[in-house]
Amino acid sequence: MEIIISYDVSTETKEGRRRLRKVAQVCKNLGQRVQKSVFEFSIDEMQLERIVHRLREIIDQEQDSIRIYRLLEPREKYVQVYGRNLYVDFQKPMVV
Repeated sequence: MEIIISYDVSTETKEGRRRLRKVAQVCKNLGQRVQKSVFEFSIDEMQLERIVHRLREIIDQEQDSIRIYRLLEPREKYVQVYGRNLYVDFQKPMVV
C-alpha cells in the first residue's frame, strides 16, 4: 500500500526538538522524504502498524500531531506534484 505520513512536532523545547528528530528517523527507516515533514511509503499492513506504534510512543499527544493518508493507486493518477519532486519509485528498475 502507498501511504503518506506528515507530522507537526512542537520544537519550542529541547525535548520537542529531540522528539522531532526521533519521528523523522522512524520515517526515514522505511519511507522517503518528499517534504521537510512529509514522507511517502510503499509498505504492507504489518509495517504500517509498527510505524504507527513507534510514532505514538515518541510524540507528545498534547503538543504534536501525526497524520497518515492512504494513497489511491495507481499513484501517478492521483498525485500531482508542482515544483521539485523528490519521489523515487523503488519498485521500478533503476539505472545507476
